[in-house]
Amino acid sequence: MASVDNDAVASNGATPSNGDAERSGFVPLVAVVDFHHHRGPEVERWFGVDEGRDPAAEWDWSLLPFMALSDGAHASTEDFSYFTLVRPASEDAPATSLFGISCTRQMDASQLLVRPPDVTRSTVQKAVVVIADTPQFFGMLRERLSVVTSAWFMQREFTDTEILRRFQESLADEKERGQLSEEVDRDQYLGMSLRELVREFRWQTLVLLKCCLLQPKMLFFGSRCERLCMMQFSLISLIPGLLRNLQDSAGPDMNSYEAKLSRPTSLRTSDRNSLLAYMGLPLQIFGKGSLFGPYTPLQQLDLLADFGTKSYVVGSTNSLLLQQRDRYSDILINLDEDTINITSPSLRSALALSHSDRRWIDFITQEVNDTWDDANPQRPKTMGYRGSEEFIRLQFEEYLLSLISAVKYRNYLSQNTGNPKAMLPHIEGDPSYDFGNEWIEYWMRTENYRVWNMNTDSHLFDIVEPRHPCAGGLSIDDIQRRIQQQVQDLHLDERFAVGKEVLGRNLAAGREKASTLFNKFYADMETLREAQRKRADESRAEQLGADKNGYKVDAAKTQQTVGTRASAYIGSWTTWAGQKRKEGWGRSGSSNGSSGGGWGFGSVRKSRNITTNTLSDSGSEKNGTALSSPTLSTSGFAGVAPVLTDSPPRRESEDNDKGRPLTQHSFSESVLDGVVSGEESGPSNPTSPRKPTASERDETMAEAKESHEIGEEAVQPVTINPVEAK
Repeated sequence: MASVDNDAVASNGATPSNGDAERSGFVPLVAVVDFHHHRGPEVERWFGVDEGRDPAAEWDWSLLPFMALSDGAHASTEDFSYFTLVRPASEDAPATSLFGISCTRQMDASQLLVRPPDVTRSTVQKAVVVIADTPQFFGMLRERLSVVTSAWFMQREFTDTEILRRFQESLADEKERGQLSEEVDRDQYLGMSLRELVREFRWQTLVLLKCCLLQPKMLFFGSRCERLCMMQFSLISLIPGLLRNLQDSAGPDMNSYEAKLSRPTSLRTSDRNSLLAYMGLPLQIFGKGSLFGPYTPLQQLDLLADFGTKSYVVGSTNSLLLQQRDRYSDILINLDEDTINITSPSLRSALALSHSDRRWIDFITQEVNDTWDDANPQRPKTMGYRGSEEFIRLQFEEYLLSLISAVKYRNYLSQNTGNPKAMLPHIEGDPSYDFGNEWIEYWMRTENYRVWNMNTDSHLFDIVEPRHPCAGGLSIDDIQRRIQQQVQDLHLDERFAVGKEVLGRNLAAGREKASTLFNKFYADMETLREAQRKRADESRAEQLGADKNGYKVDAAKTQQTVGTRASAYIGSWTTWAGQKRKEGWGRSGSSNGSSGGGWGFGSVRKSRNITTNTLSDSGSEKNGTALSSPTLSTSGFAGVAPVLTDSPPRRESEDNDKGRPLTQHSFSESVLDGVVSGEESGPSNPTSPRKPTASERDETMAEAKESHEIGEEAVQPVTINPVEAK
């Protein structure tokens, strides 16, 4: 076992820096890739090389234009592509990998200040490419490249490339001053946010990581090139130190990392990088027979199908690969649909998570969800450590350290079978089973395991405890967490939200209709009650009117009102008599020889109105002028019901046929007789109407009383018309 010295420096800790030293002499290059309408994508210009030199032709980068201008880049205003290139071996350096990032933009050709003759289409599409020897600084470089490309397009004059030249000079100056070669951990500055990765894939994040360690053929598909590439960088960044050791990732024939790797002999526990190097990290998944291509064009499919290419992690935006996924992939990750399709049965079985694995990844997922902030996804809303980028990265680092320690202890137990003293007292059984026994057996057959096991100490479990971070059997909490996660995977909230909204609208409409019907019913009931109330009031008013205007003989009431009624009737007759006096009635005798009397009536004609029970007398004055007298209204004598007889009325003389007809025998006429007699006693001495006798008055009153007692309803009063001259 290697000694542990707090002051010693692990010899393996310098191994990654040796690869960086080999590439430290590479100066970043800037290129312009144009999409020609006839020839297709092509490199238009280089910056950072000698005049007349073409690195694409010199180093056989024939696919560079297709990598820089990704499929579907024309669908967006701005897009980024990430790719790898092989720099061939030279006299003083072996073959190594270079990394490119391109920013693609397009503009309307009509906006150009000077339109070249070869621009025959309506749009111009170009990409500015930066080629560097490490992807560690691409997170920062991406923002600078976007600003420079946007400024260059805003000039509307592509022949003016001064801004691109100065951009390349600034990169070369930073490289010379060592700012692009600092020995710092820059893993967190590249790739998609780990919080977004965990929130999007949840427990499948651990499945993808363990799948990378098994080195299958992994194919990522997505319509957005930048998101496609960032997903792959984020995934491999979970393996500590891997982003700084990708010198063999551009081609399956390179293996410089393993050739220079040696077993560490000492450890400095206070240095994290020393600890990781002593434990054998990074686990090099891109070595002999492996390939890493964040964006891989269709022109590179021949390399993927080559016999020497055993495993790879590549991405594509062309949907044609989906039709041939069984040929080009063991596992397909569709980012547009957020699905993972494992085509290899053995791989699917090995990637099944154990209870401890699921408990561990669910814990991280819960922390991310509890601290999620839609306004700033990369930072927890609590601004604390739990759920942050560093928290997630260290959790995966702890998981990998526990994994390799448990595997070393597994190998130690297999070598000391039957020796109880070889077992650790605080460890029960084989702790590697918590990581999945089938996955462990699959991993032990991979190339990265062979390289790791060959160059690490056999007693790593003495440095890191060989125990799963969430070791233990299945518990009630695990079941509850699993059920909760499965319910979340069903997206029931989203599905019920639509149904709830529709149900809410229907309930609101039903409630509104019910309210309208109830209000209408209530209004109808109120209208009916109001109508009934009005009818009741009218009925009571009619009853009161009937009681007031009825024909019940009330002696006391009759005595109180008789004077008033008589005065009103006498006044009407007095007015009529005065009018006739002015007209001259009663001054001369009748021309027809009739004895008209003092009232000036000639012959008298009496008629009876059967319908109205009214007696009407008609006569002619001496001068033949029609006369009309005031009508005796029933209101004046409502208390007296006139009685009609079939017998003709009696006259003063038997031979006076045309005299004044007798009026209805009533108390009012007897009173009138007295008044008129006194008023009309003049020279003309007209004949006054005959006053009824006492027997006639008694007979009339008796008949009225008898008629009233027969029926309860009021008898229609009879209107007494005075004598009208004919």
